Amino acid sequence: MKSFKIKTMLLLVLASCVFGVFINVTTSFGPQTTITAKAAKKLSQSQQIAKINAKLSKANRAAKNWIAYRESGYSYTARNGRCYGRYQLLRSYLHGNLSPVNQEKRANTYVASRYGSWVKAKRFWQHHHWY
Repeated sequence: MKSFKIKTMLLLVLASCVFGVFINVTTSFGPQTTITAKAAKKLSQSQQIAKINAKLSKANRAAKNWIAYRESGYSYTARNGRCYGRYQLLRSYLHGNLSPVNQEKRANTYVASRYGSWVKAKRFWQHHHWY
């Protein structure tokens, strides 16, 4: 009788292990294809920045780059008092998100609302050495 109980227990343990491995294998393959599909759809940081700036004219892109060089030497991590990043925006204007993508978005929004265009912002910068 003891032998029968031990064999039954071993059989149940073996069945549990096989079933567990089967479940683990099937669930690990399913979500990976979903994750891979999502990752393929996600744009890289440089692609996101290019998409943000795609609407700017050639003159506005040139003015934006000119200001970025003067403000930070193109550095997304430049600091100067309460100002941060490539365009030296106030940290509060970045709403806690210091990423390059957010800096690009917020800089475009700031310049559009204050100056109307990057060309006009550059003209202001040339007269006042800030924008």
